[in-house]
Formats: sequence, structure tokens, C-alpha cells
Amino acid sequence: MQTLSAPADPAALPFLPLIYVAWVDGDLNAQEIDAIRSRIIETPSIRPDTRTALRAWLQPDDPPAPRSLVALLDHIREHAHNLKGVDRESLSRLGRALPDAEPTPETVAAMEAVEEALGLQGGEAAREILDEHASTPEPPGPSFDPQAMARLLDGEYREMREEMRAFLSGSQFERRYGLSKEDKREDVLRWCRELAKAGYGALSYPTYAGGADDMARFAVAFEMTAYFDVSLTIKFGVQFGLFGGAINMLGSERHHKEYLPETGTLELPGCFAMTENGHGSNVFDIETEARYDPETQEFVVHTPVDRAHKEYIGNAAAHGRMAVVFAQLIVGHDRHGVHALLVPIRDEQMNPMPGVRIEDCGEKLGLHGVDNGRLWFDQVRVPRENLLNRYSDVTAEGEYVSPIPSVNKRFFTMLSALVAGRVSVALAGLAAMKSGLAIAVRYGEARRQFGASGEQEVRLMDYRTHQRRLLPRLAKAYALDFALRYLAERFVKRGEKDSREVETLAAGLKAYATWANHDSLQECRECCGGQGYMAVNRFADFKADTDIFCTFEGDNTVLMQLVAKSLLADYRRQFEDVRPFTMLKYLADRAAEAVGEPNPVEARKTDSEHLRSQEFLLAAMRYREQRLTGSLARRLRSRIQGGMDSFHAFTECQNHSMAAANASVERLILERFAAGVETTADESLKPVLERLLALFALSRIEEDRAWFLEAGYVTIAKSRAIRAEVETLCTEIRPDALALTDAFGIPDRLLGAPIAT
Repeated sequence: MQTLSAPADPAALPFLPLIYVAWVDGDLNAQEIDAIRSRIIETPSIRPDTRTALRAWLQPDDPPAPRSLVALLDHIREHAHNLKGVDRESLSRLGRALPDAEPTPETVAAMEAVEEALGLQGGEAAREILDEHASTPEPPGPSFDPQAMARLLDGEYREMREEMRAFLSGSQFERRYGLSKEDKREDVLRWCRELAKAGYGALSYPTYAGGADDMARFAVAFEMTAYFDVSLTIKFGVQFGLFGGAINMLGSERHHKEYLPETGTLELPGCFAMTENGHGSNVFDIETEARYDPETQEFVVHTPVDRAHKEYIGNAAAHGRMAVVFAQLIVGHDRHGVHALLVPIRDEQMNPMPGVRIEDCGEKLGLHGVDNGRLWFDQVRVPRENLLNRYSDVTAEGEYVSPIPSVNKRFFTMLSALVAGRVSVALAGLAAMKSGLAIAVRYGEARRQFGASGEQEVRLMDYRTHQRRLLPRLAKAYALDFALRYLAERFVKRGEKDSREVETLAAGLKAYATWANHDSLQECRECCGGQGYMAVNRFADFKADTDIFCTFEGDNTVLMQLVAKSLLADYRRQFEDVRPFTMLKYLADRAAEAVGEPNPVEARKTDSEHLRSQEFLLAAMRYREQRLTGSLARRLRSRIQGGMDSFHAFTECQNHSMAAANASVERLILERFAAGVETTADESLKPVLERLLALFALSRIEEDRAWFLEAGYVTIAKSRAIRAEVETLCTEIRPDALALTDAFGIPDRLLGAPIAT
């Protein structure tokens, strides 16, 4: 490389910007540089010494040294610092407008020819040389008061949420990275003890057992822990929600008084031992046995085959001393189905009890602070009183008694008492989703990348692709907030008459919310680039720790199958008793339900007002659900009429039933979102909520537009209009994105991500 000085001849000055760009462009080959050199040195009116100097600047085999190019750039800028307007519109204009330049008509023609040949017309290259980084205007402020939105989202338990935010932000809760699983488990146990000491663990238990008899506030406490650490959330849920909840919901008053006080303070760490290696979601057919011995008035709990061992049991590997064990109850020669018993698994010195074998599940994808283990029982004896006997009991003499005669009905009644787990997991999944969105949106507002030459780099959130990736998911988070609030209210206030409906709501919303979280966290992580991959920025933990949400407290696919069945018939009558004649009648009724043909006029409407109207959006969601449910009923009915049993009929139609269930859940979410917007007292919040509602619904219709097109519900033109409207809504919501995530009310200390602070 050669060291060169800028030619002194004023006639050479107009060419200098072109020469500089030729070298710094990096894409010009030797032939193109030769072409520039030929154009320049052949220009008349240039002195021979100037021609020689310019030729030296354009030697493909001997380019200028970097410091020469820097000096050349400084020389150009020194002459150009007062130029304005049209003189900055192209390299040729810039060159000939430089003070002291003496361009001749031949020089101008040569410059413009080179500029055109290289495709350098326009002001971008000139702005790059002059380092004109125009400042990007600050985005306008939010269209609403974030604090008012936060009050709306917090709802009637705002004080409880604020209390939990402050408590979890305390110095006793310090997140550490790089720990072994053993050390992480001890941190989580210590945090859980802090929550127990403050009374949060016992909130749902009866007052006479040391609690507050307040399931709603317990659910809020569970949800709020997910903003800090999901391992803590699960440890908290296993101890106080599953173990303690089973005692509370399935046991009688004597169990409450004996066990719940120590459970609520974590003096008695416990496990919820339902899942078995051989049956997974099929709890009805678990194989662990509890055989009654009338001579000793004990139950003998036994693992008859290896596949019947309890698998993935939280608190089992290290901390648990007692387990609620679900087993097939055997009295004499009769089997009475699945029941729950209290079985000690460790003594006070934390040694395994006789006949109890415990293994650590070892390393997992996530939740390293939860000590999942495996349990085997070898003829373990427990007193008769250890049977949780709210729904059935065994007398001292060995007589089985229950107010519920049917094994199936008893089983589903018992499981219905434990639906709290699905409600809680759905809420925790949404908390993780909100955290991920808050981090990604904050990062997108702060991080700049790329941009037009000569201009300041662009905020990530100003890119349309970034908006498309994050804002529909933000709208979904808001929609789920309203839907899950409705679920929680229905769960707390549920009565026996509507318990089945609440179970279906919990199944569908748990599946939908945890799948939404899984999808959203991945997109948010990618939107944060390499920073999102750093453990300290939380995505690693959120993704790893909540991945399991899709399969515990009910595998999501199985839960959606339950939703599909509930769409078709009264579950107890049609799918527990499995009476073919009643099932066929019900399916015939559902298959015959009128689903009106799409209105051809409505199918063609493409104006924005129509596409955003709740009337259209709700009608579209309801139509899809009704049509999918009706066609599913017809398919099942034809198979059953042909002699196929109901199990195989459903198996053959599983994909169809999944589509119907998803349509039902999305319709419900939209209805609850619409009802929430309508009843919002603060009118100033309604415009942005209405835009979020429209974005949620239209993005879901867009996602399933193939079905809507096949069904004739929309035309091709309307499908395109929906896609364009989603783009428009993203643009409109973009100025509010940061405020919408701030309204989640997540303190910086809980969020804990440096890129979000």
C-alpha cells in the first residue's frame, strides 16, 4: 500500500469524493477501478502533474494506505463543512460544489458518467462521506397512562401484588448464576422458607389449620413468584399447592389439623406422588397399590412392577419427608380405583423410611432448583387414618364406604378438586411470557442497528419485522390476562354445578397459555440477539424452566382432547359411562346444529372499520368453532354407527378435535377480552385495548387463514386486507409498546435483566 497526499490542483478536487468511495466501497473490482481511472485521467483541462497524482490514487495492485484514505476524507470534509441542500444530493454535486474546486464541463460530464456507471447516484454516498447522522426523532409518548393500565391489570388484588413485588425484591432474594443443582436447590428451599415464614404458603388452608382460607390470594402469590424465579414457583406450588392442597381438598378435618400447620410453615416438606413411569397422563390406570389389611388396620402401599414407580416427583430427591401417594385402593377382593394416602418417605434425620426407595432424577433441561425424584414402595405400611377420606373411606372392619357410587365419577370428582394446579400453572406461564416481552421490548427500544447512510442507526422496535414478531404476542399476553383473570374468578367461586365447566376452562387455558409462553419466549430471545443468549438476561432460565409447563399438570395435547370432548357432550354422561345410544344421540344433535353459510357480502368486506369491529371478529371465531365442532361430531357419529368404539373413533379424529378445541379456546379468550374492554371504567384505556384486541384476533385469523379461505368465510382479497390490517395495527401500537410492558408492573430487581434496565 502506498502513502499518498491529496492532489493540490483545484481541478482535481471534484474527483476526490469519487476516489474515496471507490476504495472504501469494498465491492469494486480491479476492472471497475480501471474504468474510473480511465474516465478521470482522460478528462481535458487537468494538468499533467494532477493526472499523474490521480493515477497514483487508482492503482488496483497498489491501493492507498488506510491513513491516506483518512487524510483524503479529512481533506474533503474540511472543504465541505459549510455545504447545504442540493450540494449534498450526490457525489458529483458534492465534488463540484467544494470550495476552491474548478470543475469544467468536461470534468462534470466525467464525474456524472462514473457516478452512473457505479450506481452511486443519490445522496446516500455523499451523506456517508460527510458523516451526516441525522438524529432519529424520539417516538411519541404513550397514548395512555401506564399506571392506570397497571391498576387495571392488577385488578382487585392490586395490594397483594404490590406486597409480593416488594417482598420478592428484598435482599433475602438474591439470584445467583453458575450454581450446581445442589446449591441451587438449597437457595430455592431457603427462599421458600422465607415465603412460608411470611404466611404466603398457608393462604389457601382453613383458618383452623393456620391458614387464611383464601385461594385467590394464594394463586396471586404463586403467580408473582414466577417473576423472580420459576424454580421457586414450582417448589412453592409442589409444597403448598400440590402436597398441602391435596391434604386440604382430599382430606378431612382431622388431616387438616394434623398436617396443614406444619405444611404451611414448611416444617413438613412433602411430595405429590401421582405420575408413574408407565402411564404418564393416564392416572386412571396407575399401578401402585394400597391394599387394606384389616388385622392391623393398615394400608400396604406397594410398587408391583418397576414401571409403576413414581416418576418426576418434586421434593422427593432431597427435601421431602412425606408424600401424598396415589394408588389403586384394594379392599378384600375389590378394587375401588385411585385414591390418595399420606406415606412418610423419610424420617426426621432425612433417612429413607423402611421399604421406601428414592432416586434423584438428576440433571434436567431446567428447574435445577427443584429436587425431582423417583419413588418405589416395597410393602410399606401406613395407618388406616392416612387415607385422605373426603370422598371415600375404609372402616376399621374393612368396609369401603363412599357417597359416590361410581368408580369413574369418584375418580373425576377427586381430580376436579385438584384443578387449582392447572389454574396456577397457566398464571405462572403468563408471568414468564410477560417478563420475556418486557425484556425484549425494552431492549428493542434501547438497541439501535443499521440505518440509512448518513443517518442515525434505527431502533430495533422501529423495524416492521421486529414489530411483527413482538406486538401480536404482546396483544396475546393482554388477551390471556383477561381470560385467565376470568378463569381464576370462576375457579375460586365455583360450585358443584359448574365444576365441570371450570375444569374444561382450566384445561384449555392452561394448554393455550403455556404454549403461548413457549412460543413467545423463543421469539423474544431471538429479538434480543446474542444478548438474549446470556444467562444474566433471564431467557435461558425462563425458557428452560417453563418448557415443562407444556407437559405437567396435564400434557397440553391431552388437555386439548378433554376440551374437544367437552364440546361434544356432557363428559360424565357421554365419555365416562360410554353408553353408545346416548352418545350417538348427542353427537347427532351436535352434528345437526345449524351453522349458517358465510355471508358473501361480509366475506368481501375489506375496510378497516369492518375488520376491527368486534362484531366481525367474534363472529369469525364463533363460526370456526361451530363448524369444526359440527364436522367433528359428524365424523365421530359415522364411525360409531359403523361399529367402531368411541375410543378408536376419537383416536382417528384427534387432529380434527385439536383444531376444534383450539378454536373454542381462542373464541373464549376473545370473548373475555372483549368483555373486559367493555367493562373497563377508565375510558382513556379503551382505545389502546381495542387496538390490542383487534391485533390479537386478526393475527389469529391470519394464522389460520387457509381454513377461513377453504370455508369461504373470507375471500382472497379479504385475506390480504387482514394481513395489511395486522401490519397497520402493529404500526399504531408501536408507540405504546414500552408503556404496555411497563404496565405489567415488573420491578427492575425482579426482572433482573441488564439489557432491560
